[in-house]
Amino acid sequence: MKKTFLIFAFLFSFLVQAFATHERAAEITYRRISNTSFQYEIKLVTYTFTPSPADRPQLEIKWGDGTSDQVARTLKVYLAGDITRNEYVTTHTYPGSGTYKISMEDPNRNNGVINIPNSVNVPIFVETMLVISPFINPKNNSPQLLNPPLDMGCVGSLFVHNPGAYDPDGDSLSYKLVKCRGAQGLDIPGFTFPQASTSFTINPVTGDLIWDSPSMQGEYNVAILIEEWRNGVRIGYITRDMQIIIASCNNHPPVIDPMPDTCVQAGDTLAFNVHASDIDGNVITLSATGVPLILSNSPAIFNTTSASSQVNNLFYWETQCEHVRKQPYQVTFKALDNGAPIMLTAYRNRFLKVVGPAPQNLTATTLGNAIKLLWNKTYCTNAVGYKIYRKNECFTFIHGNCETGVPAYTGYTQIAVITNINDTTYLDNNNGSGLLHGIDYSYIVIAYYPDGAESYASINACAALKRDVPIITNITITHTHTINGADTVAWSSPKELDTVQVPGPYKYLIYRSADFNGNNFTLIDSLASINDTIYADNGINTTGFPYSYRIDFYNDQVGNRFKVGSTHVASSVFLTLTPADRKMKLSWNFNVPWINNYYVIYKKNAVTSVFDSIGISTTTNYIDKNLVNGIEYCYYIKSIGNYSISNIINPIINLSQQVCGIPIDLEPPCPPQLWVSSDCRIPANTLDWLTTDSCDYDIVKYNIWYSPTLNGSLSVLQTINNPAIKSYVHANIASIAGCYAINAIDSNNNIGILSNLVCIDIDTCSLYHLPNVFTPNGDGVNDLFKPYLPYQGVEKIDIKIFNRWGRKVFETSNPDINWNGKEQNSQNDCSEGVYYYVCDVYELRLKGENIRQLHGSVTLLR
Repeated sequence: MKKTFLIFAFLFSFLVQAFATHERAAEITYRRISNTSFQYEIKLVTYTFTPSPADRPQLEIKWGDGTSDQVARTLKVYLAGDITRNEYVTTHTYPGSGTYKISMEDPNRNNGVINIPNSVNVPIFVETMLVISPFINPKNNSPQLLNPPLDMGCVGSLFVHNPGAYDPDGDSLSYKLVKCRGAQGLDIPGFTFPQASTSFTINPVTGDLIWDSPSMQGEYNVAILIEEWRNGVRIGYITRDMQIIIASCNNHPPVIDPMPDTCVQAGDTLAFNVHASDIDGNVITLSATGVPLILSNSPAIFNTTSASSQVNNLFYWETQCEHVRKQPYQVTFKALDNGAPIMLTAYRNRFLKVVGPAPQNLTATTLGNAIKLLWNKTYCTNAVGYKIYRKNECFTFIHGNCETGVPAYTGYTQIAVITNINDTTYLDNNNGSGLLHGIDYSYIVIAYYPDGAESYASINACAALKRDVPIITNITITHTHTINGADTVAWSSPKELDTVQVPGPYKYLIYRSADFNGNNFTLIDSLASINDTIYADNGINTTGFPYSYRIDFYNDQVGNRFKVGSTHVASSVFLTLTPADRKMKLSWNFNVPWINNYYVIYKKNAVTSVFDSIGISTTTNYIDKNLVNGIEYCYYIKSIGNYSISNIINPIINLSQQVCGIPIDLEPPCPPQLWVSSDCRIPANTLDWLTTDSCDYDIVKYNIWYSPTLNGSLSVLQTINNPAIKSYVHANIASIAGCYAINAIDSNNNIGILSNLVCIDIDTCSLYHLPNVFTPNGDGVNDLFKPYLPYQGVEKIDIKIFNRWGRKVFETSNPDINWNGKEQNSQNDCSEGVYYYVCDVYELRLKGENIRQLHGSVTLLR
């Protein structure tokens, strides 16, 4: 019964002669209007063909929560050129968090849209996405569009349109071209983007739609997807379906001089001149849109002005602290000429960022093993607090005009966040463990704002701890052995002792722990002279694990013995080898209070038995390549570093233990790169693959993996035992649909990971489709109604053919059909005329068997 109804509905659609011609453009925006509920104001704006009888005093809007309403028109404005602007504004309250797609579908576009076939009978569909989430704060409002979705251009002249979008919440926007959508929100069949002599593109950042250049006059529709992003997460979008009218005219668009993006400190004035010109000598009207111009407090000023041939105007903005935000403001300047018959437009975008001022008068003062910071409160009271950064050397950072916060390249690390702008002090004690002696610490403070915006960086302040304790400088391995190994430990004596409080004599106590971090210190010796600062630690196992050391400094006066302080823990450099195929992977670890800048790698010369330097690394990893498997190689590391204060040994050089290892092939081959091409006639899929030269020297075979469906499990289809063969034909298959991958196996039976997965669907070949006429007159030409050849991947069909009265005359499940024009039961010739069919095509696709329904008509002629 259902299929019969569909058939008659389909036949009826052939008899309906549509005459309504209506929608030109449309878009939906929203804004939250309640702080206590999820109530939103929704605005649908449409532009229609004024003479059309298909007026829309109300339209249905679907809210995306399973409900919809008929929304009455709230504003109707007649514009020039047979255009009417319609607004439909209402409110809707959502039940809670979720993603909601708000949409409108109107049955008819206006007639004659060049890039939409039979546009008068094609619905217009626009959709806007709203995300309500407890993680999105504050309110989430949609982008707002200041320029209308109608524009005009000339054949052969550059066309530019900008929607003039801004986000009330300061979220970032991106733009992309998408296909216009029709019935049920589906892409319109046959839709194409407008033809251009060079290109038809959109700038994803500025939103400039650039058509270079129109090649044929007429009306065109395109859709722009404007996506809204916050902290890298998409939180909404709107779709603008807009119309462009191209005419044949002898006019050139104006030109606005380029302007670089810029930044301004809150409280300063930003002023610059905007210049536009027109080579045709037309009158130019220069205007601007953007958030700075519509701010409620201290908005920017840019008065619309007109002049012949050339026009200049001043953009002037007295910025304030409340203008600070993370995202820059986009100001779009528009130059419109008065050319006839089409007035042409030029756009120029400039991004303006208002930056919070840097905290002033930062100072750093030493307090024991900590440093106290103090600065002035920021004058921007809308700031949330401060972020504090530290670097282990005194380093002055001068920010650029648009450089906010503290960039990573400076080497500063964030150490604290203060959440009260009235709190302008901070004590840095390294989270309670104390700062390091020998380091000249540098600090920077910035202010931050509710949306994550950061101010300019303060001028840095530097301070170092008082040198009243020893500073450890060396833990170097002088002999590698399991029993008789040796470390040399060295330190710098105290240079700023208070001899009144610490009169002496003095003693050093030396502690050792068999690890990096001093987790199990044992007293191993002591030295009684303040100038005795080198110690040889002999008879230890330097091959099995690292050692860490600490030196305690005592006032050793009789009756007045007390600990003055200690060095920080420092360990030896400990080298580890990882054998690999024809190479050795070296990695090393340590724990030291100074800064290691780079490392020299040494390898033992097999001929001279002397260690030679083979490389330098700024990281703690190195790979020694082009080795011979099965041969032993020996290495050690030399670290080169320094403290950032003066008057201490520089450079600081330490050696690791010596380690030997033998490379072995434990590495699987690299994954090949796979390509698949299809031959729809056979049918067959041809696989070709490549391997990298560095990975294929010991490959012995390949496994080809296959699944006939996208979500099916891959299994081995074929093993290629000749590594020189890098191609395979998968033939004798019911459908070319399927997924393929390949991996390699080497001579040590190491199994490589799978290559890239390549999936082929039957869309690669000609799909099953039917002709619209056949002539069963016995002349041997086109006597049968059958599908176009070749087709591929069709398991069976279910076709029923009806005459114009709805009576079935033929049916079959044979994909070839082969209808000879006779009534199936009586075998009488069917009369000439139009016959209608409904055909279910069972296709073997990547996702499994899929039923695709065809319906249409075929004309029988004799």
